[in-house]
Amino acid sequence: APSLVTAYRRRWWMAVTAVIENLLCSAVLLGWGSLLIMLKREGFYSHLCSNDSVIVSIGNSSDGHADHWLTCVDQEEMLNLGFTIGSFLLSATTLPLGILMDKFGPRPIRLVGSCFGLSCIIMAVSVYNPHLSALIFLALSLNGFGGICLTFTSITLPNMFGAMSSTIMSLMIGSYASSAVTFPGVLIYDAGASFQLIMWLWAALAGLVFINCFLNWPKEGFPTPDEVDYAVPFRRSVFSPIFLWSLITMGMTQLRIIFYMGAMNKMLEFLVIHGKDHSEKLVSKAEGTNFYASIFGTMQLLCLVTCPLIGYIMDWKMKECADPKAVSSGEEKLKRDRKIQKLTNAMRAFILTNILLIIFGSCCLIENLPLQFLTFILHTMVRGFIHSCCGGLYAAYPSNHFGTLTGLQSLISAVVALLQQPLFIVMVGHLHGDGYWQINVGLLISSFAGFMLPGYLFYHRRNLLKEMALREKQPACQELQALKHAEANGH
Repeated sequence: APSLVTAYRRRWWMAVTAVIENLLCSAVLLGWGSLLIMLKREGFYSHLCSNDSVIVSIGNSSDGHADHWLTCVDQEEMLNLGFTIGSFLLSATTLPLGILMDKFGPRPIRLVGSCFGLSCIIMAVSVYNPHLSALIFLALSLNGFGGICLTFTSITLPNMFGAMSSTIMSLMIGSYASSAVTFPGVLIYDAGASFQLIMWLWAALAGLVFINCFLNWPKEGFPTPDEVDYAVPFRRSVFSPIFLWSLITMGMTQLRIIFYMGAMNKMLEFLVIHGKDHSEKLVSKAEGTNFYASIFGTMQLLCLVTCPLIGYIMDWKMKECADPKAVSSGEEKLKRDRKIQKLTNAMRAFILTNILLIIFGSCCLIENLPLQFLTFILHTMVRGFIHSCCGGLYAAYPSNHFGTLTGLQSLISAVVALLQQPLFIVMVGHLHGDGYWQINVGLLISSFAGFMLPGYLFYHRRNLLKEMALREKQPACQELQALKHAEANGH
């Protein structure tokens, strides 16, 4: 394995390849709308559908011919359960991974992440026999686990970029959130390529990720340029108000994002058929909603464009901040306080993210199909922004706690996001696909809880400003007292 010095010289190569690897392999499940289309057309769990409760859909199958596949509520619930499990592992396994990464460094975790390729092989093999559909659970689990290994290790790279760390962090998060390869995969599939071929190519890409990591990633973790004091106990970091408020914000936002991703196709279909009898005309029109799912897949690339914006906000005027280790001088006093500036930037970033989330939730309540384009854009921005905000916020903690804290936050938000499965079952069952008011209104109301974190950041920042003003007054008061004492002595 290369040394840290060698890795530092290769940091730009590692950053660029990490972005590409995240785009191709890290979060395929976040492009679930596109992947679901292929899984349905390949007949996964179609054997659960009986003739009296199905919609016949025509699609391109692996043998290159048009086939009639049965789709029904039972199939959708099973596939959505697989998505729920995979997305849960995509977030929940970050806690043990964070503990291991803090102890052993990112290299072994990233090498294990290549098991993403195994998930693609399992999906390719499962196609040959629809009764092997149960293997989709194992495949999606490995897909989520392998993807988060790649993402989680890549967010340690910004430590080598100094004042640009939040911007680089946002690029890593943006490439993870983009899941850009899923939609082109559907385009290739529609063009006639077999599902197995696409999966085998994906597995080959995972092999290249393994080789790149083996040659370039060091055994040690990446320390920050001016390392934070290691004496801060872990318990103090976990029970800090900022971390606890971030758990509420992240958990609520994750549930909102994951539910929309899992239920998007069904909600788009409801906009067309409104839960009525499925006549051939309506079913044909509902299948046209695949176009919207394709647009949603294309818009995932926006994460790569918009995430640097939130990184820029998190890095705003950080270069003008005084070095906390520098000896105080007249020049240093004129500079900004680093901690206060970081809190100010984080507060602005979270406020912007929460405003976008509220607008997104409001758009979800409007039953207008073309408006969903705006909803797609807002969903993509919020998904990238929230992870970048939390990643930048946790970077202020001791670096030997970063992995564990990030993992703990992801685990708790993943547990909260598990609620999307019962919500989905209620929507497709009791509500007959209509989740616009009963479910979306509740999620919109819960979204306002996200403003609690920037509210606390504002309160904490105001206290720090008061403390700083008090510290600056003390030397002036001492100088004034000395002057009065000298005048009293007749000097």
